[in-house]
Amino acid sequence: MTEGYHPPMDRFTRYAWITLAYNVAVVLWGAIVRATGSGAGCGSHWPLCNGVMVPRAPSVATVIEFSHRLTSGVALMLVVGLVVWAFRGRPRGHAARKAAVISLLFILSEAAVGAGLVLFEMVADNQSMARALFMATHLLNTFLLLAALTLTAHFAAGGAPFRLRGQGLLGGGLVLGVVGLLLSGVSGAIAALGDTLFPATSLAHALEQDLSPTAHLLIRLRLFHPGIAIAAGVLAVYLSLRLLKSRLGEETSRFAWWTGGLVFLQILAGAVNVLLLAPVWMQVLHLLLADVLWIAYLRLGASALAVLGSEGMAGELYPKVPPRPLPS
Repeated sequence: MTEGYHPPMDRFTRYAWITLAYNVAVVLWGAIVRATGSGAGCGSHWPLCNGVMVPRAPSVATVIEFSHRLTSGVALMLVVGLVVWAFRGRPRGHAARKAAVISLLFILSEAAVGAGLVLFEMVADNQSMARALFMATHLLNTFLLLAALTLTAHFAAGGAPFRLRGQGLLGGGLVLGVVGLLLSGVSGAIAALGDTLFPATSLAHALEQDLSPTAHLLIRLRLFHPGIAIAAGVLAVYLSLRLLKSRLGEETSRFAWWTGGLVFLQILAGAVNVLLLAPVWMQVLHLLLADVLWIAYLRLGASALAVLGSEGMAGELYPKVPPRPLPS
């Protein structure tokens, strides 16, 4: 197969990418639910909305929350269809099958966490740390769901399976990058919750909130997000540059460039978000960039590890440090 050749996309692969894109849209709509304080639009009822299947004469908050539940239900059905199609359209042992099943597990846990937020009233004006923990768990599960869907589509499109064991410092670096982006996302979810519950009227007011010794813990926690995000971004860029210099093929190079560019845009968006005092549209854009960066980084890691594993290059690029001899 010549360099740069891509086989035609079959219907299952196209369906897998559409399912991923739709789930990203559902995630963004969920951010609108939180940012507009519409999480209690259906009361503390789940799966019913205010005690009924279809609310009558709903308020704006109810429309926003109920539509999010409907779109989430469609997302679940799409993932169920993804699993069925993976088992019908790919042979036994194919990596797309395994990734699709993992996607189903994570979307079920996503629904469970969302239901918990409503049933335990961790929505609207709830300022408890329990809600912050729920939001962190929700974001973590969301990122893992998107990771499973990304890998399903990646393998469906012909991406080779990969493994981390035996990849030396490369495997460890890529895993560290995953952890960094997850921590950045979790801290971002907590920061966004703080912005929603304690909106600032000006930059001076925001700074006063941040520096106040009596500030709510959610306000103080949001101070950590910029540092975590920049550290995770720097690591992702470093790994991208290292892989770019390794010349591991067109796909790895493409996603190395995508990762580096998206890190820059994400940091820029974060700065604009602070300057504009976190309007809803900017929060959604910031989250969209985080999701796309996550997907690009995963594809970068998957393509690089597949090439290194097949060619046995990991040890040459990132040699293992030999163990020190035991004293005689």
